[in-house]
Amino acid sequence: MQKPWLASYPPGVPHEISPDEYNSVAEIFDRSCKKYANMSAYSNFGKDISFQQAHDYTTRLASYLNNVLQLPRGSRVAVMMPNLLQNPIAIFAILRAGLVVVNTNPLYTARELKHQLNDSGAEAIIIVENFAHVLEEVIDDTPVKHVITTKMGDMLDFPKAAIINLVIKYVKKMSPAFRLPGAVNFKQALKLGGKHHFETVPTTHEDIAFLQYTGGTTGVSKGAVLTNRNMVSNVLQASAWIRSTVDDRKETIITALPLYHIFSLTANCLTFMLYGWKNHLITNPRDMKGFIKELQKTDFAAMTGVNTLFNGLLNQPEFKNLDFSKFIIALGGGMAVQRAVAQRWKEITGTTLIEAYGLTETSPAACMNPMDLKEFNGKIGLPISSTEVSIQDDDWRQLELGKTGEICIRGPQVMRGYWQRPKETANVLSNDGWLHTGDIGFMDEKGFVEIVDRKKDMILVSGFNVFPNEVEGFIAEHEGVLEVGVIGAPDEKSGEVVMAVVVKKDPNLTEEELITFCRDGLTNYKVPKHIIFADELPKTNVGKILRRELRDKYVKA
Repeated sequence: MQKPWLASYPPGVPHEISPDEYNSVAEIFDRSCKKYANMSAYSNFGKDISFQQAHDYTTRLASYLNNVLQLPRGSRVAVMMPNLLQNPIAIFAILRAGLVVVNTNPLYTARELKHQLNDSGAEAIIIVENFAHVLEEVIDDTPVKHVITTKMGDMLDFPKAAIINLVIKYVKKMSPAFRLPGAVNFKQALKLGGKHHFETVPTTHEDIAFLQYTGGTTGVSKGAVLTNRNMVSNVLQASAWIRSTVDDRKETIITALPLYHIFSLTANCLTFMLYGWKNHLITNPRDMKGFIKELQKTDFAAMTGVNTLFNGLLNQPEFKNLDFSKFIIALGGGMAVQRAVAQRWKEITGTTLIEAYGLTETSPAACMNPMDLKEFNGKIGLPISSTEVSIQDDDWRQLELGKTGEICIRGPQVMRGYWQRPKETANVLSNDGWLHTGDIGFMDEKGFVEIVDRKKDMILVSGFNVFPNEVEGFIAEHEGVLEVGVIGAPDEKSGEVVMAVVVKKDPNLTEEELITFCRDGLTNYKVPKHIIFADELPKTNVGKILRRELRDKYVKA
C-alpha cells in the first residue's frame, strides 16, 4: 500500500523495529535493572528506590506468587491501586513470575470490579486497603482465591510510612473497614517470598503479558489481550521515536496518569525504563496544588498527560513559576489535545506539546508527531515505526489519500484480540491484520493523520472511555425510568461529560435522585453530569435510539 509518511519520517528514526530484541517485558525489566542498578527507578512521596532495589523487591514478590501461592503459569493477577511504589513492583513481579497482569481501576464500583474479576478469571489480586471494602462486597462471587493488601505508605521509610497510613485511615478516613479472611499484607508477602529461591520465569512473545480492560470500539468492558510481542514492540517503537531527543540523558519523567492506564504504563513505566530514567509517580494528580508542590521539588525533563491534566496545570498560578530549564518532552494522548491548551503550554513552558494517538488495542501507540515539532499542528502524527495506517470505508476497502474514512492500524503492537470474545474480535480485526479503530479521519499527502470524529458513540471523559450502552443499561434499572439515551456533551475541563436524556415512568422522579442512583453503581466519570427529561426519544423504525438526533437537539454546537 501507499506509505506517504515514510518520506516525512523524522531524521534518525528507523522505518522498522525488531521485536526480537527482547523476548518479553520481564526481560526488558531485568536487563534495565542490571544496566542501571544504582540509579533511581521510581520516586513517590519523597522516597526513591533504585533499579536494583526494584529488582530485589520484585524478586521477593514474584517468589511469593510462584513458591508460596503456587500460581500456575499464565494465571491472571489483578492489580488495583493508584500510582504508588508498590504498583510497578507488583506489575513486574507478576510478569517475572510468568503470570498475567490485569490492571484494575481502583475507582471501580463493586459491580464493575465483579465483572472484570470474573471476565478475566483472576485468581489473585494486589489491592490498596482504601479499596478493599469494595472487593469484600464481591469476592465470594469471583474466582479470586488470594488477596494481597497494602497501605498507601507501606514502601516508605519510618516515620513517614506510619504517619501517612494513620492520616489516611483516621484523619482523612479514606480507608473504610473491611474483612477479607486470609488476606496477606504486601510487606509480609515480600518477607515470605524472600525465604525461597527465585529466578525470572522464561516467557515468549506469544505469552500474554496484560489483559488491559477497555470498552474497545463498542460495548461493555472487554480485556484486550496484549502479548509480550505487542508490548515489547510498542516499547521499541516509542523508544525509536524519542531516542534522538532523550539521547544519553538520565532524567526524570513525571508520571501523573495512573499506571493502570495503558498510556502511562507503556509510555512512562516501560519505555523510559530503557533509558534509565526515573519515574516520579504522582498518586493524586487531581490535587493540583499538591501536584505543583511535587513539581517544585523535582528536576523534571518529561511529562505525559491528557488535555485536561495540562489544562488544569495551566490554570494554577504557581505553574508558570516552575523551573522548566530541563523540560524537553511533553506528550499528550488519551484524548484530543486542544489547540488553545497547546498554545498556552508552549508560551509558559517553552516546550511544544506533542500529540500522539493510540488505543488500548494498540498497546497503545500507533501515531505520533515528530519530537522536534516546533508548533502544535492539530494532527495526531505519523504512523510510528513498523506501523501502517489505512483509511477505509464501511466495507473495509481502502480509500484514496485525502479521503475521509475509518482509521485502521496494522503493526506488531495490535492486540491478539479480546479475551474470550471471538465475535467482538472479528468485528474490529480483519483477517489481514487491520484493526478498525472506530475513529474517522484522513491522511494528508505527507502522511500526517487527522481525526475528524468518532464513528461510534463512545464518550471520552478526561481520557477514559465511557460507552452509552453500559450507562443506559444501568439507568434503565431504576424503577422510575421508562427509556434513556446517553450521549456526550462538551466540557471545558474534561473534554466531554455524560448526558442522559430520560423518559420518566414515575412522574415524581428527580434529577438528584437519578444521579444519586448512578453514583452507587458507576465510576464517577461515567455518572451523568446532565440529565434531561423528555416525553419521548427519537428512534429508528426498529426501535433503536438515535443518539445523533439527541445530540442535535440537546447539545449546543
